[in-house]
Amino acid sequence: MLYKKVEDAINAQINAEMWSAYLYLSMSAWCAKNGNPGMANWFEIQFREEQDHARILFNYVLQRGGEVKLAAIEAVPTEWKSPLDVFEATLAHEQKVTGLINSLYALATDEHDYATQSMLKWFIDEQVEEEENAQNYIDNLRMIGDNGYGLFMLDKELGARTYTTPSPLAGK
Repeated sequence: MLYKKVEDAINAQINAEMWSAYLYLSMSAWCAKNGNPGMANWFEIQFREEQDHARILFNYVLQRGGEVKLAAIEAVPTEWKSPLDVFEATLAHEQKVTGLINSLYALATDEHDYATQSMLKWFIDEQVEEEENAQNYIDNLRMIGDNGYGLFMLDKELGARTYTTPSPLAGK
């Protein structure tokens, strides 16, 4: 059984994850348009991961006998000043998502919903990784500065990223 307050909060988080996916797809398009196909690839994979996060939550609500209520997705930004600006926006966004996940965990704790706490542990760990990755690319881009060759090499590195199905969806 899923507590009503928790179900409502998870439905809100599903919407937030879909908004995140839409944001990363927008960032992918911006990077592609601005000559950074590797960064576009990296953000396209982020897009897929955020969709997966929504699916994990979606499946969990159904598994616990709850009702999934999908809501409209608000518009996302479509313009940034530079690759550094895109990754700084990514870090700020991931920090916001961390706050949302932490609030959801706190609610599950308040409601003594141990199953939801257990499920959310994966998301908490995922957010640590997401913030670390964004910060690393910010650090790299700051180090590169205006060096075109450095930007080219980082773009090439990001282009090598491949999609991996998250463990909660493996085999489903």
